[in-house]
Amino acid sequence: MPEGTRLTPETPEGTRLTPEGTRRPRRGATTIEEVARAAGVSRQTVSNALNAPQRVRPDTLERVTAAIRELGYQPDQSARSLRSGARRTIGYLAPVDDPFDPNPLMAGFLEALVDAAGARGQRVLLFRPAPGTADPLAAIDELVAARQVDGLVLADVLRDDPRIGHVARAGVPFTTFGRIGPGEPQQWVDIANGPAMAAVVRHLAERGHRRIGYVGGAEDLPWMADRRAGFLAEARRLGLTAVTAVRPDVAAVRQLLAGPDRPTAFAAAGDLLALDVYEAVRAEGLAVGRDVAVTGFHDTPLCRHLHPALTSVRLPLRAIAVALVERLLGQVRGEGVPAAGLELPTELVVRTSS
Repeated sequence: MPEGTRLTPETPEGTRLTPEGTRRPRRGATTIEEVARAAGVSRQTVSNALNAPQRVRPDTLERVTAAIRELGYQPDQSARSLRSGARRTIGYLAPVDDPFDPNPLMAGFLEALVDAAGARGQRVLLFRPAPGTADPLAAIDELVAARQVDGLVLADVLRDDPRIGHVARAGVPFTTFGRIGPGEPQQWVDIANGPAMAAVVRHLAERGHRRIGYVGGAEDLPWMADRRAGFLAEARRLGLTAVTAVRPDVAAVRQLLAGPDRPTAFAAAGDLLALDVYEAVRAEGLAVGRDVAVTGFHDTPLCRHLHPALTSVRLPLRAIAVALVERLLGQVRGEGVPAAGLELPTELVVRTSS
């Protein structure tokens, strides 16, 4: 404590003392001018460091960043929003899910989206239709009318998805995790589901499997339909015998395993579907990885903890989230809608199950 400073029991918490012992209330926040003085730069340079760091020399940017960190400076987002009209908030229409049985893929995607947005100084606002209703358009209209977000991220895009045309007609910037049909703005980011499943088929064929089974989900979901089509097309190209379970459940898989020409490998269109294959294989007195190879899709965390560990297709969730945020912010800045969607590669993570 500087010489001459007096601290008494009556000094309120949070009060800054001057060397003369007089009390001066601590201000609520550090100002941009204080950051500029600490860094030895102008106020405009600090503003550029916050809003357009590419304009600032690296050594200067490092100095400003250090001053911001040391002083605990927090930009006044409300004032910035009033000046620019930007809310620095992205709306995410969260898919309906069961909190006691959540979709592990979308949970991972949300984590990646929050990180990608935060890296660009953005927040993510989750919203859904009101309880008891199923119409997402009303929820979108309410959020847009309240001017709470700069743009939207949509996921689980279906064929002829009504949300796409609705948001496009409203002139709201948006991007989608999932392909948009022809004739609509192509601001989507997705993986190549068919080629990803074809890579699984090649993996199984390279290990000597000639009769392979497929376990898929709802065919009305475009990504599931693409995975099934990719599986069948690649099996046909390689001259393999391909069979599909009539239902995505244990009983249907057991029925395929009970025949004289049982498949020696199964490709599941999701990791949870692969669990049904595990159960069916064991119920028939066989061993996963030894008697029957099994693969999944999504590479959710459970893959590493199964016995044996599950081979699965890994989605680049962080890269998808970054691309969605960048494409959305480009529209917010007035750079226009991308001419084409962006397709990102997947990775087949091979483990003991195959």
